[in-house]
Amino acid sequence: MQAEKNKTNSILFGVAFVWFTTHFGGGFASGAQIYSYFVRYGIWCLVMPVLAMLYNAVFFAYSLRFARKHQVYDYRSYNNAFYGRFAPIFSNLFEVLYICVMCAAPAVAFATGGATLSTLTGLPYLLCTFLIGIFIFLVAIFGTDLVRKVASVLSVCIIAGLLIVYIPNIISEFPKISEAAAAMSQEHLPLGDALYSAFLYGTFQLSNIAVFVQHARSFERPGDAVKSMGIGFVVNALMMVMVVLGLMTVYTNPEAAGQSVPTLFMVQNGVGASFMTPLISVLIILGAVSTAVNMVAAMVKRLCPETEEERQKRRKKKSGVTGKEIAAALVCCLIDFGIAQFGLLTLIQKAYSGIAYLAIPVILVPYLVHMAVTRFDAKSPEKQEAGIKL
Repeated sequence: MQAEKNKTNSILFGVAFVWFTTHFGGGFASGAQIYSYFVRYGIWCLVMPVLAMLYNAVFFAYSLRFARKHQVYDYRSYNNAFYGRFAPIFSNLFEVLYICVMCAAPAVAFATGGATLSTLTGLPYLLCTFLIGIFIFLVAIFGTDLVRKVASVLSVCIIAGLLIVYIPNIISEFPKISEAAAAMSQEHLPLGDALYSAFLYGTFQLSNIAVFVQHARSFERPGDAVKSMGIGFVVNALMMVMVVLGLMTVYTNPEAAGQSVPTLFMVQNGVGASFMTPLISVLIILGAVSTAVNMVAAMVKRLCPETEEERQKRRKKKSGVTGKEIAAALVCCLIDFGIAQFGLLTLIQKAYSGIAYLAIPVILVPYLVHMAVTRFDAKSPEKQEAGIKL
């Protein structure tokens, strides 16, 4: 009985950490994402990350619960089941949205790694993104299985590293946080702007539903999705608030607003800079590379689909990647490298917001209608098939 309970808890926490590792990409690691969408909107940054993650938790729990209940575990099958008779429209719109995400997210990873390397070495940003791109391409082709195997360990190491970096800075620089809070309060920045920015951030994150639904298969029952996303909400919200507090230590510094890698700037101006700087740099690059590798590998699988028979033949022959897969990965990396040249802050502020606007008609509105019409997917399958379900 205890072993079964432990297994269930392991699954709940495992899927919750999939959310965190997906969320923790280049933009999060660099601090640029948190600064752009929360910190620059003043004192509201202390509560808006929590609201954004609560927003995400509701939608992610709903999607995972639906996937487990209806046993649809790839995003195309899931979308066809979820959108019902409107699937020919919305499933294809989702494909467009997904392609945009697959271009923007790895490009942000390229930009994050490049900006970090450029700040550390003084080398040109173009050269640094090129070097990061080569590394991502090689890992995406030859090391995807390794990245997948160490994903859980990597997420624990990243969380531990962030705690090591942020907590000492928050404690030692707490007077600066108080000073920043006072300065933010005096600025009287509108609540509406902060809410809208948090809404855009949360709406952009909804596109991750495509990545999550496959993990619903591991739940013993549909209700486990709610518990797992509850855990994910706590982890993501706490880590975001911690990053907000850390960035507040440099908020009053005139140079802070123009930094492409705010986390690195915080460390360089905080305690233990000689030790913390290389540590946070490694964390940022690891977070960026792992995200980019997963995204590029997913896009390669999408461009080079395999039948089950072909997959079995490859396993028997123990053959490696095909020339077609290498070419697909190269094309993806070249496109992402080109997009990365717009710069990290531009990509996070413009590209991510653009994806959020696309997600409103494709995900947000249909999901709200689905929740209302099906009474949170509680209606009988017969009634749903009759066309009540969206």
